[in-house]
Amino acid sequence: MLAILSVAITVVFTTAAVILICFPGLKLEGSQPSHTLVFSAILFTSGLDVGLIMFPLTEFPLYESVPVYSFTNALAIEFGFWGFLVWAFYFLSTFYFCLVEPRLRLFAIPWLRFANSVVIVTTCAFTGFLFLDFLPSYLPDLSPTARYLLVGLVVFVAVVSSSKLTFIKWLGLGSSALFLLLILLLWSKSGAGVYGLFNSLSKLGGYFLHLPNFVYPLSEHHGFYLYWWFAWSIMIGQFVARFVGGIRTWQLLLALLVLPSIPIALWFSVLYFYHETGASLGAGLQSAMVLVGLIFVVNSLDSLTRLYSENLNLTVERLGRFGYVLLHSLFLSGLILLYRFTPLKIEWIGLAVMVIYATVYLLTFRHREQLRASNQ
Repeated sequence: MLAILSVAITVVFTTAAVILICFPGLKLEGSQPSHTLVFSAILFTSGLDVGLIMFPLTEFPLYESVPVYSFTNALAIEFGFWGFLVWAFYFLSTFYFCLVEPRLRLFAIPWLRFANSVVIVTTCAFTGFLFLDFLPSYLPDLSPTARYLLVGLVVFVAVVSSSKLTFIKWLGLGSSALFLLLILLLWSKSGAGVYGLFNSLSKLGGYFLHLPNFVYPLSEHHGFYLYWWFAWSIMIGQFVARFVGGIRTWQLLLALLVLPSIPIALWFSVLYFYHETGASLGAGLQSAMVLVGLIFVVNSLDSLTRLYSENLNLTVERLGRFGYVLLHSLFLSGLILLYRFTPLKIEWIGLAVMVIYATVYLLTFRHREQLRASNQ
């Protein structure tokens, strides 16, 4: 499976490079263009989920103990799995849904729309499953029943939020602000000071010095991350593209690579200081992390629920507010349990996305004359 992943990555990154070289100054605008601040917040909070909050402290020791990661430090490895280069996946899909999809309408083909919707909802549920799975690490006193009830409540709130686009925009801005406050809170309690923070940040240089190492999977664990990014890529591009506000191709790529990577770098650097010094987070800070992680889950679920409900015409307008919330809450909760009690894996969803990519490449090539004529 890693060989298939490597081929798919080569195709995606090569395509992104060709787009940047051939159309660097092309102006891109979505159906609901937004201010750069709103676009950045929606991009960041829709494109990341609870794993950003809960994974790093459990993974730093792994990267320090496994020889395949020994070429650099654990902070650089963690950042490489979440930041900078991997956001190029979203560049390709966002560009496509800004420019190509409005002209060819490939995702309006019923079977392709259905396949994409299945990918969206199963990836959406995986976010909820991760939150359920990692809760005991941060709230060990929470009973299993309380865990399931909490996740059910999160799903319910996310579905309610997805029923109105205004909610999604404000939640994106609010959660971005809360995340920055969480970074400041943990930094102030760490005792790192400015010197300690910059010392941690300097270790990120290990990522940029070894950037080519992160293009292809280093291990099964890295492969899991890359499959996960593939699973997200089409739907995030489809959702985020509508908010692109008339920026150039090169500006879109720069925004995707840099803007989300700044808070990720700060967050990981603060957590790495706790890891290196062995400092205890304490119950209060752990609860704060769970709270922000919970809001990130809501952010991920609401934007994706909005997307697949529109694709399948299971909208508020058709079902009514009560029917909409009831149907999607039960549907997502059931899929989360499917991840919990069956062998379903996110890698399978990533493979399905690669098939969709291949289909779109083929159909775009077949309709290249129509695309060329529409651009004249």
